[in-house]
Amino acid sequence: MGFSATLPLSKTKITRCRAVAHSIGDEVATLVQEHSTVGVERTFLRLLGLNSATEQEEGLLYPTSNFIVDQVERTGRLVEGSLYWVANAMVAENCSLGDVEAAVLAGKLDVGTVKPQPESAVLKLGRLLARDGVAGLRSRVKNRSKIKRKLKDPAKLKRPLLYQIVATGNIYEDVLQAKSAVMDGIEIVAVIRSTAQSLLDYVPQGATTEGFGGTYATQENFRIMRAALDEVGQEQNKYIRLTNYASGLCMAEISLLASIEGLDYLLNDAMYGILFRDINPVRTLVDQHFSRLLCAQSGICIMTGEDNYMKTTDAVKSGDSVLASEFINERTALNAGLPTSQMALGHAMEMNPQYEKVILMELARAQMTRQIFPDSPLKYMCNTKYKTGDIMTSHVVDAVFNLLGACTNQGVLLLGMPTEAVHTPWLADRSLSARNARYIVNGAAGMGEELGYRSDGFIAKFAQKVLDDAVRLLERIEKIGFLKAIERGYFADVRRPATGGKGAKGVFRVGPKYFNPFYEMMNSRI
Repeated sequence: MGFSATLPLSKTKITRCRAVAHSIGDEVATLVQEHSTVGVERTFLRLLGLNSATEQEEGLLYPTSNFIVDQVERTGRLVEGSLYWVANAMVAENCSLGDVEAAVLAGKLDVGTVKPQPESAVLKLGRLLARDGVAGLRSRVKNRSKIKRKLKDPAKLKRPLLYQIVATGNIYEDVLQAKSAVMDGIEIVAVIRSTAQSLLDYVPQGATTEGFGGTYATQENFRIMRAALDEVGQEQNKYIRLTNYASGLCMAEISLLASIEGLDYLLNDAMYGILFRDINPVRTLVDQHFSRLLCAQSGICIMTGEDNYMKTTDAVKSGDSVLASEFINERTALNAGLPTSQMALGHAMEMNPQYEKVILMELARAQMTRQIFPDSPLKYMCNTKYKTGDIMTSHVVDAVFNLLGACTNQGVLLLGMPTEAVHTPWLADRSLSARNARYIVNGAAGMGEELGYRSDGFIAKFAQKVLDDAVRLLERIEKIGFLKAIERGYFADVRRPATGGKGAKGVFRVGPKYFNPFYEMMNSRI
């Protein structure tokens, strides 16, 4: 028997997990190589600068990118890519991109019916458009980096960052809650999306003041919140990070808009959409790759959604699927050029508080995850599944969560609320949550380096079992295939067929002349 500051986890088994995850990542890479989606094609156009919208029936603002991709799709030309046909229209009309946009919106031009022009001229122009789009994105990233360097960065303190959600439905009220949270010590603010926005096949336009359970993710809302956090950050001489959600049918588009407006984190995980929103697996896995390419270019950290697996299963028993998914997410992110320092892989403290030794089991999983992904700013989610109207007990559970997160040096603590199961938290509830976390995270700084784990103790054995189970699960997934594993309910006990789900019609196999220079320009590894 001995004590160590780390758990005795088998390096051989961890290496085996990564090797199998690499193989599973190759399966996903093949899907990406062979397919595109309407969402990806719209994102290409948005990257060129086509981010306006036109008013349609009933006052709906319909994005220009949707309008043009619809034109190309109707004539069966999308298999060559949206960029190709926009460049073709520019060559045919001898005009600028802005002229094409204006003509389309005026009803004078249908990009999908323009006569094909000499291929060499179209490809040359298309590459120039793509190059300028990527260069413009990188320029915005440099400007954001300058702002960050002028302020103190809480991430340099080598302790978890404190993360809270605002969710009023009204972006201007969100700003008030966010500023109040920052003044209470919060370092990451997330604006949760309006319920079911992930199922919209377009991105709403402009500032919004009505949303159910959250606020719509729009470019203007991103801009408003970013400006507000920069303002309060200047006042406190502290850089405040902003988070939103890039999952669903517009995953890649939202990632681009977030990149343009200077967000720092994005909830970005195809598995969340597949399992909990019933989005077609192929569509969202393809969308995810371009989305993560954009995050890699923009310095945005992705947050993955493994914490959600525990809400539909027994959290004690689902550790293997959480860990297996983290390995797969790590590999697919690497394929998009994301460094591990930009992967806030997700997990949670979601075990039933009534279990004996539940705190020891939670500690085992948190420390195990920290050791296996040492360079990742892990996103650790508070308990929500077992919260009740008993706000006193909820506050105690949140205190234990904060202590475990501090002791195991998680990257991000998504703070719990004492009123989690009662109502949408008020400012006072958020303040209580922040004060709880500040006291414990600051007071427990360095505690993990002062304590040790018994090599033959309960914590070590529990963590070892989770790793053993994850190895076996990954090997089963590799044997039958990733899509088949999803279909059979290997994750969160939810079954999703590869050919079903929302948005399936928006997936297509690319043609032999499909034109997409973005992946090469953005250093895709597949």
